[in-house]
Amino acid sequence: MRTDWDGIEEFVAVATNLGFKPAAQALNVSTSHVSRAVTRLENAIGAPLFYRTTRKVSLTDTGRTVLAHCRQLIQSRDELFAAVGGDNDPQGEIKITCSTLLGERYISPIVRRFCQDYPKVEVTMDLSNRLVDLIAEGFDLAIRTGRLEDSRLISSRVATRQFLVCTSPAYLEAHGMPQRLDDLKAHNCLIGSSSSWRFKIGSKHETLRPRGNWRCNSAASVLDGLLAGTGIGQLPLFYVLPYLQSGALVELFEDYRPEPEPIWAVYPQARHLQPKVHLLVDRIRAQLQPGFEATPLHQLQL
Repeated sequence: MRTDWDGIEEFVAVATNLGFKPAAQALNVSTSHVSRAVTRLENAIGAPLFYRTTRKVSLTDTGRTVLAHCRQLIQSRDELFAAVGGDNDPQGEIKITCSTLLGERYISPIVRRFCQDYPKVEVTMDLSNRLVDLIAEGFDLAIRTGRLEDSRLISSRVATRQFLVCTSPAYLEAHGMPQRLDDLKAHNCLIGSSSSWRFKIGSKHETLRPRGNWRCNSAASVLDGLLAGTGIGQLPLFYVLPYLQSGALVELFEDYRPEPEPIWAVYPQARHLQPKVHLLVDRIRAQLQPGFEATPLHQLQL
């Protein structure tokens, strides 16, 4: 078994900084030192970690796998040194992913305050509506909504969000007010990332598959369509609340609102014992739901 595993720090720096020269600058060493260290690590592993061209470097499939493990090794080392040295403050990198609007409006301010309280923590946030593979891409934490599929992950409920159906007064004037859920079949429904809408009628839960001539996986784009008077949609309350207040939108079927949908903190099993991840999840749980409920309406404008 080979034990010459030097080069881990340099390899992670190149992958993080997208090049050998910026990695050397970040580590305060020469570019040739970084290049030799990465080459030694590749020789120890027996496979190339980067595709190299004159313009850029990019990770190979092996490199992506090795990167996640190397980041974990560095984090574990730093936490070990901190524990032995008596420093109990969380430190090291936390890599987080979240949907764009939820992240921009709510999660990012919470995480920013967390970093102010714990300056030894370095956070990288990826705000995207794509479903990120936490393990393959080396993420420590994701904030996700609805049903969770990946059994390799640990989840912890941190908040809930309420969905409702709404449209514009202009649309209702042109097409009439639907009186029953079945009436939605005769209306143009703007469909988001979910192909079904949920309702609660008394104690019964109902699901409806809306029909329409427009679909988009961006809730912000669905909202734009609602405001433009092109149809009816179902969105989380925090998207539409200011427009309901101003009269730009009106709620339909208020008595049939579904049960609130859970919002989850999700993380790989290898991360669940890290104090910094637990602390951040606890912070999000304590502040996210009150943020939904206490945000002044004028601050909810898109």
